[in-house]
Amino acid sequence: MWGGPAEPADSYYAVRPECTDVPRTRFKIKPGKTLSARKWQAAFSLDGHLDIGKTLHRIQRGGIHPSIRGEVWEFLLACYDPESTFDERDQIRQHRRVQYARWKNECREIFPVIGSGRYITAPVITEDGQPIQDPFVLSEINPGMNGNNTEMMKELTPRGPLDKKAIQWLLTLHQIGLDVMRTDRTLVFYEKQDNLSKLWDILSVYAWIDTDVGYGQGMSDLCSPMIILLEDEADAFWCFERLMRRLRGNFRCTGNSVGVEKQLSYLAAVTQVIDPKLHHHFETLGGGDYLFAFRMLMVLFRREFSFCDSLYLWEMMWALEYDPDLFSLYEEPGSNITKAVGSNKGKPKSGRPCGKYERENMKIKSSDASLPISVFLVASVLKDKSSKLLHEARGLDDVVKILNDMTGNLDAKKACIGAMKLHKKYLKKAKKT
Repeated sequence: MWGGPAEPADSYYAVRPECTDVPRTRFKIKPGKTLSARKWQAAFSLDGHLDIGKTLHRIQRGGIHPSIRGEVWEFLLACYDPESTFDERDQIRQHRRVQYARWKNECREIFPVIGSGRYITAPVITEDGQPIQDPFVLSEINPGMNGNNTEMMKELTPRGPLDKKAIQWLLTLHQIGLDVMRTDRTLVFYEKQDNLSKLWDILSVYAWIDTDVGYGQGMSDLCSPMIILLEDEADAFWCFERLMRRLRGNFRCTGNSVGVEKQLSYLAAVTQVIDPKLHHHFETLGGGDYLFAFRMLMVLFRREFSFCDSLYLWEMMWALEYDPDLFSLYEEPGSNITKAVGSNKGKPKSGRPCGKYERENMKIKSSDASLPISVFLVASVLKDKSSKLLHEARGLDDVVKILNDMTGNLDAKKACIGAMKLHKKYLKKAKKT
């Protein structure tokens, strides 16, 4: 009922009873503000066209009801065009499911544990492509089996001959498994082996198709919500793939640098303009590279918020950043995974409804238009803690401690409002300099 009492959202993402130290959730389902299933269905025309303008407005007011979060995210992340019909989306969905199955089958042909409902956490191959027949891996994949079991050895042995791409991919599989074991372990959802293996499968297939970036630590934190929200594995994969279009640059390693360092340099530039005293303090402490904010940008505040609140933050960010032209950009002939957000900056816009942050960026004719809202979110958090950081931080360890103490104490909506204000302030001051 409109105007009724707010409802806690924790029950949708059950926490294991023994986990008592998880951050408390602030997000509440507010009738009349949160995008409900009823309002979501009403936003579609008879043939399936979505009124994206009203939808974005509702999300910015109160987030998305957990029962429809997955299908709404598919639009926010440009899996589908709001102007498509129900039939057109069904065709796209089926085509993508077939494509994912094809890629997964390629992976399974090289390493049959893919798609078996299991995963690995120990290496199966040496750097020169020789198989490692480790009894530990055998017992891990099939508890109770004898380590000398011939059939299991065959399954674990990569199918050769192996090229450079296959070797590189096989070398990452156990690292993916180790990260999967650590991801969102407080949630009841991951008590099931099938869900852990599904996360491993998606990340393994992604590492196979994105040969430039492969797999990087932190991707499991970004992918985990997708498989919780979307029941079909292929749909979850494509939602993750679209998110990675925005973030894959953070994971690209070249020589001695990591891609996220570029965003950290943006963060430093923004902070220098909006809070020069704080920036100078960081430089004095030897933190002018802003590496203390590395995690926030890499996994989009997954560790600073409760699970539920981090999802609320993400959808607020994506609604503010929404670009109606991204779907057509991604679907252009010859487009592949390297076509990312920012590729269409400077091109004429379609004039369709877009997010509030994107609308502000459209007015800018400079490189500042390509800065993601996440940079201003981090800047907003730092600005909010400016006084504490200036008076209590006597070294980088203190900076890290103060930022870690924020866990569970941040408000997602307040952070987004703060980011928007800082964005305007930064652009005004940057013009004058």
